Amino acid sequence: MQETNLDLFPADLTVDIVPGRKLAARAAALYAAPFDHFETKAVEELQLGFDGIAGDFHAGITRRSGGREPWYQRGTEMRNERQLSLVSADELALVAERMGLKEIKPEWIGANLLIEGIPHLSMLPSGSLLFFKGGVTVKIDAQNKPCRVAGHSISEHVRAADRDATALLFPKVAKRLRGLVAWVEKPGIVRSGEEISVRVPEQWIYRA
Repeated sequence: MQETNLDLFPADLTVDIVPGRKLAARAAALYAAPFDHFETKAVEELQLGFDGIAGDFHAGITRRSGGREPWYQRGTEMRNERQLSLVSADELALVAERMGLKEIKPEWIGANLLIEGIPHLSMLPSGSLLFFKGGVTVKIDAQNKPCRVAGHSISEHVRAADRDATALLFPKVAKRLRGLVAWVEKPGIVRSGEEISVRVPEQWIYRA
C-alpha cells in the first residue's frame, strides 16, 4: 500500500492511496430471472436498459428498501443499485466447500453474470467499471451481502437433511465471497463469453 502526504491535504492527515488499475475479464455465463422469483436461468444474452435486465425480477430504476437499509422505513422507494448480481466460480466453490457441498450454482442464488478472470471478485471496490466489448458499461455498487433467502434456495436444491441449518450457514461462511451488486451505466446487449475491460478506481482509506 502506498502511503502519501499531499500538499492538498491538511498537514496532520496521512492518506493511504492505492492507484487505479485495469483488468481483463470475461462474462463466462449469463442468467436472468424472468418470473416472480429471484432465482435465475441461463441465457445467451442479456438486454440491459437503464432499468437493468428487461423483465427481470430485479429490474427497475427504483426499488423498495428492505433489511439492508435500516436507515429507511421498510418499503421506502429508493434508487435501484442492485439491478445486477455478479459472482465468480472460484468464490462459489470456496463457499460450497465451507458448507460441505459439492457445488453452488450461480442461478440458485440469483446471479446474473458469472465473471471469469478477476481474482477475489467480491473485493472489487465500489465504483469499478466493467466495459463489455459489445458496448455495455456496468458500474459496481458494493458487495452483495449473503442472506438466508439465498441460503434457503441452496438448501432446497441440495435437498439438505437440515434445511434451516444449511440456510443459516450460508450467510456465515459466504461473507465477502457472495459477489457484487451493480447497475447499468450504459445500456445495450451483453452476450455469453463476451470480453470485459475492468477499470478499478484509485482507492483510499478514510480515517478522519
